[in-house]
Amino acid sequence: MSEETSTFESSNGHINNNGDCPEGSAKSKRESAQPSQKRSSRRKSQTPKSNEIATVTLGNNGPTVTALGMGTWAWGDKLFWDYGNSYGASQVEEAFKAAVRAGITFFDTAELYGMGESESLLGRFIKEVDCPINVATKYSPVPWRFSVESVSEAITASLNRLQVDRITLYQVHWSFNFLMSQETLMNALANEVQRGRIECVGVSNYSAEQMLEAHTLLARRNIPLAVNQVQYSLLNRKVETQGIINTARKFGITILAYSPLSQGLLTGKYTPDRTQIPNGARRIDPRFSFQGLYRITPVLNLLHQISEKYNKTPAQVALNWLTAQENVIPIPGAKNASQAQENAGALGWQLAPEDIVILEQATRPWL
Repeated sequence: MSEETSTFESSNGHINNNGDCPEGSAKSKRESAQPSQKRSSRRKSQTPKSNEIATVTLGNNGPTVTALGMGTWAWGDKLFWDYGNSYGASQVEEAFKAAVRAGITFFDTAELYGMGESESLLGRFIKEVDCPINVATKYSPVPWRFSVESVSEAITASLNRLQVDRITLYQVHWSFNFLMSQETLMNALANEVQRGRIECVGVSNYSAEQMLEAHTLLARRNIPLAVNQVQYSLLNRKVETQGIINTARKFGITILAYSPLSQGLLTGKYTPDRTQIPNGARRIDPRFSFQGLYRITPVLNLLHQISEKYNKTPAQVALNWLTAQENVIPIPGAKNASQAQENAGALGWQLAPEDIVILEQATRPWL
């Protein structure tokens, strides 16, 4: 999550002041939100024209969304992110509006984030903009949910909190087979696609084997698995060595990269020589200790060097590296407008191939 302000350069080029859809992109977003439209399976462009923003299709022939999304885990979460103390509803609303002004119209939430508060906030904000918003949310396969009806009830609750009639992407938050088999779960989700309440199906935190099983089960219903949402950043590349990335590419499954800035580590805000301590649960995370920060100093130094070359910030470079990977959409979080603006500045330009390689080589210890 980006936590530093920066000079913001919109990849869209047309920004209004009320959070509405930017001029020149409203039509394309509205068209992409319609399920009847034929969609391209490839990203439009790594370097979009001034009046459009790069997009990515979810899975094989799924909905088209912006090539960078926004994660909303911090919206309403008091346990990990300290919501209600250092920031609140007004700040995250400004983050939402800033993202939309920049052309970012893809937002990821979950029923567990703030125990429904994140979905409720997002639903309220969506009503205040004149722009189609693509929403991804997640179902939690908790032990007491053991029937097809429980999946339907969870979707109904999310739809009500979000104040929408249809969810763009509905994901299973993690693989859990205690009382409900994956076959029962995937069939329940396939039913909801056919019912029209969700547009496509995804999973989250699934291993390569679990992802393949979900893909196979959905394929029996002629429904593709669109997404696997996993933790992926320059400082967490285990999905590459675990076979998740290669399996996703083989079957046309899009990767949503959550914590793409390693919860703020890649912004450069936290360094061994600074006394600033993050709020919430990150206070006890060993990665934010002196030793943890000292270990990543060479990576941060490299990000600073590359960012100066492009007149960008380290966070924007780290996000751009992810967008350069095949069929990967970063979904950084933002707790205020400046963070949302900085994140959006990762689009509209492209790292040179040699810089992509340099970053890949420098972060191999995190494979």
